[in-house]
Amino acid sequence: MFCVRGLARLSRSGYARFRWVFPSLGSTSNNNSLQLLEHSTLFRSTVQPYQEVVIYSWVSNALSSVGQQAQIQSSSVVEEQVDPFSLVADELSILANRLRSMVVAEVPKLASAAEYFFKMGVEGKRFRPTVLLLMATALNVSVPRQLPEAAIENLSMELRTRQQCIAEITEMIHVASLLHDDVLDDADTRRGIGSLNFVMGNKLAVLAGDFLLSRACVALASLKNTEVVSLLAKVVEHLVTGETMQMTTTSDQRCSMEYYMQKTYYKTASLISNSCKSIALLAGQTSEVSVLAYEYGKNLGLAFQLIDDVLDFTGTSASLGKGSLSDIRHGIITAPILFAMEEYPELRDIVDQGFDNSANVNLAIEYLGKSSGIQKTRELAAKHASIASAAVDSFPENDDENVQRSRRALVELTHRVITRTK
Repeated sequence: MFCVRGLARLSRSGYARFRWVFPSLGSTSNNNSLQLLEHSTLFRSTVQPYQEVVIYSWVSNALSSVGQQAQIQSSSVVEEQVDPFSLVADELSILANRLRSMVVAEVPKLASAAEYFFKMGVEGKRFRPTVLLLMATALNVSVPRQLPEAAIENLSMELRTRQQCIAEITEMIHVASLLHDDVLDDADTRRGIGSLNFVMGNKLAVLAGDFLLSRACVALASLKNTEVVSLLAKVVEHLVTGETMQMTTTSDQRCSMEYYMQKTYYKTASLISNSCKSIALLAGQTSEVSVLAYEYGKNLGLAFQLIDDVLDFTGTSASLGKGSLSDIRHGIITAPILFAMEEYPELRDIVDQGFDNSANVNLAIEYLGKSSGIQKTRELAAKHASIASAAVDSFPENDDENVQRSRRALVELTHRVITRTK
């Protein structure tokens, strides 16, 4: 059992300290068996239960290391640092060209809108495709050597092409969600340029997002894998659910960390976590390994969004590519304010009044500055990054140099996510 050996290397000292973040784990781990555990929700709350994730008891052992600092990792994955983006740079270029060809439409105006954020120079960080390409190599499965060399090469190329397709689908779903979000938020900038709705209008921006989703569906169907299709279809449902949760919150829900984190999973982490799991499934990995891939993506996504919350208060418009303080100005309460509210309950009255009045924005910022809200949000992000790293450390043993390098790159990404400034 590779997973037991891998997880036995992890410290258990931080598990109790982190139970407040994952209360559903409780004391359910069983050292004598691989008992199935089901999370009724990512964070228990009054909202509809999140029941899709089935976590094995050995994952509890992996989570036990999260109380430590994110930079403390098992020696098996932190030997030499690698640049994750450079490692897949050539493949990303191929993928970018393929994406541009996939979003071509018959109607010129629609084509121009659909390719708006796929053009050279405004493609963004290409964070998700990078994660998925690295995950594909990190979970590489050796093809039986009794096959002819040509057959082995063909099988490997075919698998890689299918995994690249997951990266393309994920990026199209992501960009489609950005287009729709910008319409809902009435945003005027994105990635340092005018948002599509600002430049071409809301109707065309919505249609462009729908077009990208349709192209993603066509690509998804070509994989002919029912489980992967189901996973990524669920992602689209989660995106809609998360956005609806954000738009229809009650006063108590807006001030609930549990509600906020579940919404964050739906809006941000579901896409990368289920895409990572899809990569593992296409590789023929076991359900246990697929869950580890899922856990990596989920916690990396949560860490990413938590740092986004911090940067909305600490970053500049130039560095972010969008207006700073955009969330609070739209009445969206994120982790830093929620933590600040724990220290200063009177901040709740200001939140309930809303932020149409700029004076309330200034008051909230003043309370945030006096509190440890920013620091606690960074600490929570670091804990999720540590869980993601622990998942990588528990992958099946593999001595292949490329596999090891990709795993180190996945760990390096967890560091970059929590230390980034834009």
